[in-house]
Parts: sequence; C-alpha cells; structure tokens
Amino acid sequence: MRAMGLGRGEGFSGGEYAVVRSREGGMMAEAVAGVNPDVLRWARERSGLTAAEVAKKIHKSAESVEDWEAGGSAPTYVQLEKLAYQVYKRPVAVFFFPEPPDEPDKVAEFRTLPASERDGLSDDTRYAVRLAEAMQSALRELNEGINPSSRKIFRDVRATHDDSPGKLAEEVRSYVGVSVEDQSGWASAERAFEHWRATVEDIGVYVFKRSFKQREISGFSLVDDEFSVIYVNNGTSFTRQVFTLWHEVGHLLLHTSGVTKTDDSFIDAMTGEAKSIEVMANAFAGEFLVPSDDFERVIESPPYSDEYFASLAGRYHVSREVVLRKHLDRGLVAQRFYEDRAERWNDTYREKGGGSTGGNYFSTQGVYLSQKFLELAFGRYYQDRIDLEQLADYLNVKAGNIPGLEQAFIRKVGAS
Repeated sequence: MRAMGLGRGEGFSGGEYAVVRSREGGMMAEAVAGVNPDVLRWARERSGLTAAEVAKKIHKSAESVEDWEAGGSAPTYVQLEKLAYQVYKRPVAVFFFPEPPDEPDKVAEFRTLPASERDGLSDDTRYAVRLAEAMQSALRELNEGINPSSRKIFRDVRATHDDSPGKLAEEVRSYVGVSVEDQSGWASAERAFEHWRATVEDIGVYVFKRSFKQREISGFSLVDDEFSVIYVNNGTSFTRQVFTLWHEVGHLLLHTSGVTKTDDSFIDAMTGEAKSIEVMANAFAGEFLVPSDDFERVIESPPYSDEYFASLAGRYHVSREVVLRKHLDRGLVAQRFYEDRAERWNDTYREKGGGSTGGNYFSTQGVYLSQKFLELAFGRYYQDRIDLEQLADYLNVKAGNIPGLEQAFIRKVGAS
C-alpha cells in the first residue's frame, strides 16, 4: 500500500533501479549499484531479525549480510529481490533511497509489553503491524479522514485502568445492546465471533484477520483518534478469537495499543501502570463475555468435570479456560487445578491441529479483510472515486485478483 510502501498481495510493485544485464538480456550475478547499506540495516532491524537470521533465509553467510550493511559490497539483483520480497516485505525501490524512510515504529507503541516481549515479536508479526498501519492509512483516505460510524465507542465510553472491570463490562454491554440470552443463542463459536466482529465494527473499530506464523500471538490493536484497528489471528480457535477481540477492545477503551498472547504469564513480572492496563484488559474481556451475575446463577458445586466446563463455555461461546479462570478467581478451584487443566486442554487443541487454515483464496481474503471494509473499498470503486489499481492497492492484492475477490464479496452480500 502506498502509505507504508507495501506491495500488493504476495508480490510487490517494482521499483526504479538499475541492474546489470548480459548481452543476452539475462541478469548477471553482479552486485547492484546504488544500494544504500543504511537502508539495508534499517530494514533488517525493523523486521526484528539478526544478520544470521537474514542470512539463513537467503542462503548466504552472516558475514555477507554484515558486509552489505557496512557498504563493503552489495547484493546481486536476485539477492536483493529475495531480501525485499521474501524477508523484509518492502518494495525494491526503498533500498535505493538516500536515507532510511521516516517511518514510525508502531511496535514501540505496545508499551504494556515488556521490552523482552517486544523484542521477541517475529518478523512476520512485525510485518502484520505494518499491514495494520497501512490499513489505517487506507481507512483515512477512503473516508476522507473522518470515521463514518454513527457511534464510536472509543469516544462514547471512557475508561481508566483504575476502573472496575465489572462496571465497565456492564456499560459496554449496555452500549452494544447484546444480551447474554442473545449471546448464548448463537449457533457456534464461529457464529459468535462473526456477531461480535460485526458489533465492534458497528461502533467504529475495524477488525481484520490474518494467520500469524508466530502462533503464540493471538492478535493486537493499534489505537488511533479516528481509525483504531484490531487484528485477530485466524490460526487460533474461534473461542480464542472472541476473547482476543474483546481483550483488544479493552485496550482501545484504555487508549493504548495492545497485544494478546496465548501465554500471558509475563504479566506477573510486570509493575506499575503497564501491568494495571494488561490486568484490566484481561478482566474486562472475561467479565464482558461471562457476566458475573449470570455466571453466579448457572455455576454448580464441585467436583468439576471437563464436560461441565465445556457446557458452561458453550453457553458463552468462550474457551473452557475462560470459565475455569472465573472459578479460580472465586476460589472455587485451586491454582494447581487451574494450571493442570488449562495446560492439558491447550495441548489437546495443538495435537488436533487447531488453528490450521486453508480453503478458497478469495473467500479467505474476504474473511481477513471483513465485509465492512470490502463494502467501503468496492463502494468507492463503483462510485468511480478510485480506479482498479487503487482498489488493488487498498485491498493489498494484485489487480488480477480483484474479479475473484469481487465475486466472493458479492456472494457474501447476497447471503447476508
């Protein structure tokens, strides 16, 4: 996308650069002139990779990568394309800039994550954050800078980390107008996520999905005065996606960008406001999805079986771990019981191949981009306010894929 120098789909638009060609017209294995070593180093550092990790991805030595970044030599054309397209997810042209782009590091905005956790974000996760920022830019351009939602929860509901999670959850549930009876009546966890996603997008927050290679990342949010966005890992269970969605809504209500991880034990080692925000976001999501007044009415006395937790989780369309945590918080189960059951359930989910993705490309992209964003982008295209190339740019796909994506979009509209 234009705003962040991202390419379309799996490829990137070509840059303006000179390469050496042989007389037969083929590419020679010679260094490309004009590559800026400072930009090479900047791109690597922004991706959170070491020289050794980059070298492994392109089958070169770490010394070669270090030499390119020091200006002692330069990559060949083929090597530069691998670096741009496969490793750094940048247009080739950026490596010929006179200096590194003035691009804010959005990962630094995850201030409630300890530095060690931020440093542990993979290059794929960092790329996802750049995609999210590009989507924010697309939303600004397509909407001429103004969020069109008639209700905006990030303005109408104000919260601090000192607030009561229960009271905040009650206020938000009243604001969205979804009762526990509505929630329990949904057919499945998948349908529950679809309902909750539509609910959140109706109150001013766009929700995108993506399959993260870093499996322990369940999702993240980027806060903004007009176009806050949430990204959810499509490779996790739908019950996990539901919790992630509302955990990140909690972050946005606290006016902070956030990350949801499957293992949140890092919170125990945190202190101060950052810890309070993470604890609040977790507590809010748990209380919103499983309201205490309803929970107290339906819980049973011990001993507790897996079937009991599964039944209770099914009522709210959340994971068994969420309802188990509610029992732990009330002293109904011991810490060791909680840890053992949660670990066993997670192991079983992984063994069953939980989170695997696949299926039709266009349908998948439609799910990732969301119906609301597709309606916005195609709407501007049908109104002749943007052309085909611009539409492809906003949707981050190749122009040749637009017809297939359009058909998937139309089918979804017809089915709704």
